[in-house]
Amino acid sequence: MTRLVRPDAVLIQAVIAGALSFAHLHDLAEAAGQTGWKAWAYPVSVDLLLVAAWHRLRTLRDAGQPSRSAWSWFAVALAASLGANVATAGLLDLGDVPDWLRILVAGWPALAFLGGTLLVHRPTSATSPDPEPAPDPLPVFEREPAPDEAPAAPALPAAAPAPAVAAPPALVTHAQKIAADHRTRTGSDIDTETLRARLGVPSSMAEAIAAQLA
Repeated sequence: MTRLVRPDAVLIQAVIAGALSFAHLHDLAEAAGQTGWKAWAYPVSVDLLLVAAWHRLRTLRDAGQPSRSAWSWFAVALAASLGANVATAGLLDLGDVPDWLRILVAGWPALAFLGGTLLVHRPTSATSPDPEPAPDPLPVFEREPAPDEAPAAPALPAAAPAPAVAAPPALVTHAQKIAADHRTRTGSDIDTETLRARLGVPSSMAEAIAAQLA
């Protein structure tokens, strides 16, 4: 089955506009003294720089990077194309081209080469690579004792905490009186060692009574 090719209005318009711009650039280059194949190379150079700048602009925008340099070279190529279209519209005598225009046309190849090189060879910063996963830990194997090696002694159980010392209530009441008298005379709380000496009890008993007085 034969497939019909439908003409696209936008594509046709682009071909016509490109052909006219190509011809205008050729005519301007030829009028500026560039004859033969050199006059045909100028429009190719301008269009290639325009396409390269646009491609670089899209790449930088997709990568989220600054695109001022690509915009600058795109504007240069667009100005060259638009300037040739305006100059060949009857505003410029192509039989007597001014010297400044001849200089611009003669210097265009170097400018286009510089712009194309910077656009193509400017690296785009790559995203940082994903960190490598950490290796799995090696299994730990328990070493079996040698036949002539004595077995390890079993671990001793932890010592049980000492039982709390219970102070008689009468002794606690007497200690409260001593502590109050000491606070009245000195203005500070009685310490454990002084309380033990006043009561005449062991240190463990004095510490138990001091804990109840706190």
